[in-house]
Amino acid sequence: MIKRLQFFGLAIAIILCVCFSIGLTGRLSAQQPVISHPLSSLIEAEITTAVSVLKKAKTLSEKAVFPVIALQEPDKNAVINFTSGKLFQRQAFLVVYERSQNKTYEGVVDLQTQKLSSWKEIAGVQPAIVNTEYELANHVVKADPRWRTAMQKRGITDFDQVQISCWAAGILNKQEETRGSRLCRALSYYKGEHLRRAGSERWNYYGSPIEGVLATVNLNTGTVSSFIDQGIVPFSKANWDYDLKSLRKLLSPLKSLRILQPQGASFRINSNEISWQGWKFRYLMHPREGLILYLVNYNDGEKIRPVLYRASLSEMVVPYGDPDPTWSFRNAFDVGEYNFGSLATRMELGKEIPENGLLLDAVLANEQGEPFVRQGIVGIYERDRGMLWKHYEYNTQRNDVRRSRELVMTMTVAIDNYDYSLNWIFHQDGTLEVENELTGIVLAKGTAAQKQSKIDYGQLIAENIIGVNHQHFFNYRLDMDVDGQANSVMEMNVQALPMDEKNPLGNAIAVAETPLAKETTAVRDLDLKHSREWMIVSADQKNTLEAAPGYMLMPGGNATFLPVEGSKIHQKAEFATHHVWVTKYQPDELYAGSDYPNQTQPGQGLPKYISNDESLMGEDIVLWYTMGVTHIPRSEDWPVMPVHRVGFKLVPRGFFPRNPAINLPEPTPVNKPRKS
Repeated sequence: MIKRLQFFGLAIAIILCVCFSIGLTGRLSAQQPVISHPLSSLIEAEITTAVSVLKKAKTLSEKAVFPVIALQEPDKNAVINFTSGKLFQRQAFLVVYERSQNKTYEGVVDLQTQKLSSWKEIAGVQPAIVNTEYELANHVVKADPRWRTAMQKRGITDFDQVQISCWAAGILNKQEETRGSRLCRALSYYKGEHLRRAGSERWNYYGSPIEGVLATVNLNTGTVSSFIDQGIVPFSKANWDYDLKSLRKLLSPLKSLRILQPQGASFRINSNEISWQGWKFRYLMHPREGLILYLVNYNDGEKIRPVLYRASLSEMVVPYGDPDPTWSFRNAFDVGEYNFGSLATRMELGKEIPENGLLLDAVLANEQGEPFVRQGIVGIYERDRGMLWKHYEYNTQRNDVRRSRELVMTMTVAIDNYDYSLNWIFHQDGTLEVENELTGIVLAKGTAAQKQSKIDYGQLIAENIIGVNHQHFFNYRLDMDVDGQANSVMEMNVQALPMDEKNPLGNAIAVAETPLAKETTAVRDLDLKHSREWMIVSADQKNTLEAAPGYMLMPGGNATFLPVEGSKIHQKAEFATHHVWVTKYQPDELYAGSDYPNQTQPGQGLPKYISNDESLMGEDIVLWYTMGVTHIPRSEDWPVMPVHRVGFKLVPRGFFPRNPAINLPEPTPVNKPRKS
């Protein structure tokens, strides 16, 4: 074995257990890297090897960057059929962008043979923006004489007091489309000397946009390709410091609330596999998608049953509803344009997650291809959620109650002004829930208005500050394997039946179940009138009642995509124009908005995936769910927005023969002396 590992040049040890250290901070980190499963996370040595192999095989320029380095998605069947101790293939996937050539390449490195097994140019695409390009845009914009003149007109002579925010190009004009250059749009914010004089330690420069100024930067040539200055708009002086210490005096301090588990957590972690209350799954941190779940199974006491093979946030789009040319391009694809996972922020116990939680590290790579450990960017904890089930029997006064506990796996991301939290929530009744939390700072637009007046495309939320009307859409890719890979999808619509001789009182309610047989017929929308839901069912298994076991998509709050049909963002973000899509599994169909949504053409992603209209009956199918929020800002959203939550559930339907939480032990009541 030692000779084999030396031959491969990479120390891949196939072992059954892993030793971890838990520090006093509640952070979990590996003492020794272990690769015991095809879905084990890439370790630092593997990233270094992958980059070294690629650089030896291909001549890269000094300006070449690596927007993505991740585990190459292993063959699904090989993963499902893997047993402990078997050898398995190990590969890394790399995206390489050559800025001087304006070319994008994809490479796959076999980490065992240390060979470049695949290398191809992906013509006409732009990968996500990387850190050095933010720095480049900052330098280019501040060196441009038009921008400097615009600042001086506003009385700004210290350009270090201006923050440049670099956005993906968004909607392109015809000239930009023709040229095919790599672009970003640079917004300017004034940090301001008066804030420093005011003694503010954490000023909110997003509250002082230099409105009407927009520079478009050609990142290939390092020049400003176009510049707009629409005239001076006054800065707001409202809520510079969003940590308003003076207001705390108005509130009585809360008494301590402790969340403790004196006997320790109930979940178990073995490498990147987690077990809890019948659930077992693996997780990975991906630089693009963020937190991915794999092999989500449930042990019903008799056998381990698959529910999901892979689940992740596939794409986001945030369209802003202001037609002003300095705003109309703002339609952020936060996953594909900015590499959502790479923007994950370090969390703290007692803040983002409760003190009984655990923080996990992850290995990522920077754009130079150098590996590093990002500390505390994944959190896991248990929490109380009130009653799980209850029945009180009047005759005997017997009171049966079970309290609900949930396992939450979470990550937080900061994307410029906005902050997001993504939570995967495992329930004791077999439900898997997704809950996204939206917070941070509303993207502000400067205005001369100081009092409420008619504003066409937003709301006045503070003096000289408009919150522009906008939406947030999240698409989740759910590779369903309910009791195996042979699945079908059913749409359920609840019908109120008309009054007739069979329904004389008009109270009859029926459910109509319709199979969605082909991909093009499985593009669907919510219908509150008919309580529409969708169920993924096994095509070859039966439950104890001789029905197909299934899992049901239970939508939560949602919205309709408002940009009109025919608009460029409607064409580019077509995945968001419908709530549900279903496709037959294809290993390379991972992203609802396409592999490269930055400056992409219309019709990519999901519309392209369904164009061959494959059968969905008894197939390995993927469920794509889009949920949205329409945000009409209010003054209470400023200067920092309270958390808004949106989500959905995957709920068992006929998957279990009974309530799977019926056998939970009864909690011990706590009898405290009653105060008079």
